[in-house]
Amino acid sequence: MILKTGILTFHRCINYGSYWQAVCLARYLQTLGHQVEILDHQSRKVDLAEWKCALQPVLPTHVPVTDYPFYRQKIEKFFDAFDLLPLSREFSLENPVQMDEYDLVVVGSDEVWNLSHPWYGHYPIFYGEGLKTNQLISYAASFGNYDVSWRLAPEWSQKLRNFDSISVRDENSQIQIKNALGYEPVTVLDPCFLHPVKPEKMEFPIKKPFVALYGHNFSGTFIWQARQWAKKQKLPLVSIGYRNDWADEQWLTAGPHEFASFIAQSEAVITNFFHGCVFSLINSKPFVCETTPYRSHKVEDLLRKTGAAKHIITRETSDKEFRNLLLKPLDLQIHQNITRLRMASQNWLQKSVTSPMTVPRYENV
Repeated sequence: MILKTGILTFHRCINYGSYWQAVCLARYLQTLGHQVEILDHQSRKVDLAEWKCALQPVLPTHVPVTDYPFYRQKIEKFFDAFDLLPLSREFSLENPVQMDEYDLVVVGSDEVWNLSHPWYGHYPIFYGEGLKTNQLISYAASFGNYDVSWRLAPEWSQKLRNFDSISVRDENSQIQIKNALGYEPVTVLDPCFLHPVKPEKMEFPIKKPFVALYGHNFSGTFIWQARQWAKKQKLPLVSIGYRNDWADEQWLTAGPHEFASFIAQSEAVITNFFHGCVFSLINSKPFVCETTPYRSHKVEDLLRKTGAAKHIITRETSDKEFRNLLLKPLDLQIHQNITRLRMASQNWLQKSVTSPMTVPRYENV
């Protein structure tokens, strides 16, 4: 039987990772024979907050007004990409009574349960409230930087009981669910690993070879190590999507499809973003990552789980270690771990979308 399946996530974020995880989850479910729609929730309040952030994406670093036209071009490319998504009929995020009915709704990936998210936090729909569906599961859902020490208020814990099966993306989220519901949910890989992006062969205004720089507000020590390494290798550092004045080149207007092609064609990746790590691993690129308080849970968990924890750069990382991580191919064990975790994640999702009530919710994959 073909299931009419909805995906509920942050699909309209001006963010490369948010876009691609929605696309990859939809594509994978389509390979299982599902009729997939991404639930197209609309909110003027959320849109204004998202667009304001997209025009000033490197705050607290000052954004010169001369960059606004470039960031507007980037936003417009995202709008064009959104039009390619298999979207449902529009409905209000605040009052989803107009949404269609579904056989199955999959909530996630992304920080869908992050109550401290500046504009998506505290919308009960992401906790399953008001969804018109026969079955409800989560795939790689996350609480983001909403730390386990903060606990969930009883009303939010109760809403999570709407779910037939739950899987999460990181250990912090796993412990949150265990504390709230009394069982340990499955941890699975980000959807970008389920159905890896096959980048289009695109021409873009960057000369090869180059090193991809993805993120912003890096520490001074990390910047110094990155610049010294790139200078020694005679490779330009090209910052994509965000201005980093210490980079050799800026490409602020790149859309999501250009981003995927850019990472795939790079020599190495320097990042402090979660999906900078994800796309490095998918494309087998040497990489280094500096964690930030906002992204530490998901970054550290992913790299520990895949056996790539040594790619996290700390104050104790020597220049030699930094250099070797960017020069040497990824360890074979990392690829083997990803293959194993991908198969386990696919297996859990396949079982849960056919008969979610029979899927164990407490076994780690």
